[in-house]
Amino acid sequence: MIVLRSEDEISSIRSAGQIIKATFEILRKNVKPGARTVELDAIARKEIVRRGGVPAFKGIKVAGREYPANICASVNEVVVHGIPSGRMLEEGDIVSIDIGVKFKEYYADAAITVGVGRISEAAEKLISVTKESLSRGIGNAIAGSRLGDVSASIQEYVERHGFSVVRDLVGHGIGSALWEDPQVPNYGRPGTGPRLQAGMALAIEPMVNAGTYEVETLEDGWAVVTCDRKLSAHFEHTIVIREGEAEILTA
Repeated sequence: MIVLRSEDEISSIRSAGQIIKATFEILRKNVKPGARTVELDAIARKEIVRRGGVPAFKGIKVAGREYPANICASVNEVVVHGIPSGRMLEEGDIVSIDIGVKFKEYYADAAITVGVGRISEAAEKLISVTKESLSRGIGNAIAGSRLGDVSASIQEYVERHGFSVVRDLVGHGIGSALWEDPQVPNYGRPGTGPRLQAGMALAIEPMVNAGTYEVETLEDGWAVVTCDRKLSAHFEHTIVIREGEAEILTA
């Protein structure tokens, strides 16, 4: 069931989103060669709690498994759900950081991909295309359009630049739960899917691979990696559909 949010509810989601935005600003300064992803996790938790939020991923259960960290830190070929660890970031790596925050019973969710030190032109292009594909998707998230318009715009832009969109993982509705209806695929056909209405809160999150779109899950039960082990990038914003342009709640 797709829920339309009141302005009071949207205000709380926006507050959660602003905590994520502030946390990203601090994490960007700490993504550098020699940093460990577990250190990024600790920094994020401290900042989220200091601002009155609750890390939404910590303890969440999927298929009976409990996520053990506050953020997801996915390095290079890891698409999403990388568990922060003692792994040291190296010059040329890219790391996708995904953060969910709960504030006054409402959730926001966002992700960025950051280069570690100096990265290759290919990695720069992958990050740039993924970020722009999210902007294209949000640009098509207008009251009265269809969800497929959002999905198709992301897919078209990504594939036009020679990359692929992950099929097995999608964006989602968000609000009083972290994951709500509808699912928001990053591929599809224009003019299909649910009609978008003002008040719908969505987390749109293209996951873009340099090679094949096929992915697999590692033995830890969480980290999703590209099957060909080529790079992957991930950007995400929580938005609310308005009568005009969508409002981004995590920017």
